[in-house]
Amino acid sequence: MLSFWELQSFLTYDTIIIGSGIVGLSTAISIKEKDTSQNILVIERGSFPSGASTKNAGFACFGSVSELMADLEVMSEEEIVALVDERVNGLQLLRLRLGDDEIDYKQYGGYELIFEGQEHIVENIGKINALLNPIFGEDVFVQKDEMIAEFGFDTEKVKHLIYNKFEGQLDTGKMMKELLNEAQKLGIKVITGSKVVTYQEKEEGVKVVTNNLDLGESFAFNCERLFVCTNAFTKELLEDVDLEPGRGQVLVTKPIEGLTFKGVFHYDEGYYYFRNFGDRVIFGGGRNLDFEEEKTTDMKNTETIINGLSQHLTEIILPETEFEIDHQWAGIMAFGKNKQPIVKQVSDRIFLGVRLGGMGVAIGSKMGERLSEMIFQEA
Repeated sequence: MLSFWELQSFLTYDTIIIGSGIVGLSTAISIKEKDTSQNILVIERGSFPSGASTKNAGFACFGSVSELMADLEVMSEEEIVALVDERVNGLQLLRLRLGDDEIDYKQYGGYELIFEGQEHIVENIGKINALLNPIFGEDVFVQKDEMIAEFGFDTEKVKHLIYNKFEGQLDTGKMMKELLNEAQKLGIKVITGSKVVTYQEKEEGVKVVTNNLDLGESFAFNCERLFVCTNAFTKELLEDVDLEPGRGQVLVTKPIEGLTFKGVFHYDEGYYYFRNFGDRVIFGGGRNLDFEEEKTTDMKNTETIINGLSQHLTEIILPETEFEIDHQWAGIMAFGKNKQPIVKQVSDRIFLGVRLGGMGVAIGSKMGERLSEMIFQEA
């Protein structure tokens, strides 16, 4: 039973945001930056942000050549340029807001591994560079085949290497802690362990009903407007949203003495991705090994994917190096028929920012800014 004081002071807000991931916190911060008088509540179902925000591998990237080529099959050139621009601006906003040192941002650059039979990807470097020139004002991708042996990759398998100096990496845990710190400094209230089970939109406002997982009680919050930033879990609240979940599985090795590479690396249209974390290797992906099984919100590792990643480490990435897997985990992303995120006003008082397409680190801050602008344009 709530006390009189709790009923008076803890249940009514100007804005409620469901989801304390990158988009949810960025939306709250952007609103507060525009109007310091806003009384904002962020509701999170987990002890930490659920989904991918604290589960990703820490890539500050915006798309490899093969990934952008695949996107061209389902999106126009104009759409892709606009999307990459949003990712780039999102990364800049994230870094400016939190600070590079605070999130351990390092711009070692990015690389794409090209295998036998994939020479057409190299042949399209010029086309992709021309496409992105309006954003960067120079070529983004260059061939660096001489680095294959230097990095210690299997030269029989890896035939080409494409370099991108604009990509970087960051510490995901530090990034999310800093976002939470920034929100709290601005007076934004964040509650965890509360799952939103339903909401009711009325003429006078929105009623948001939650289950507190720790106390086993239901609370009803009230607000003028509601933002749904729950990404892969959105269909629990909005059944008609065009998205499907995609599980991403990740492993990290124990420290490797004399690790020969630094940077972020991709191959096979971004389905595989790895990076150094100091002298460890963080390796994720493999969703394409079993698409149907990975269309789930169940955050667990599977033998098929982890064994596949381990095999790639052994045969391609660290062929001459002994390593041990230290830890493994999974996160949940959201995808649609293309990589366009969903950022829109659903009704008079409901706003939606979801379907990040595996690019939450890059695009999340910009999505939050776009969502915040909707209510001030409305005003």
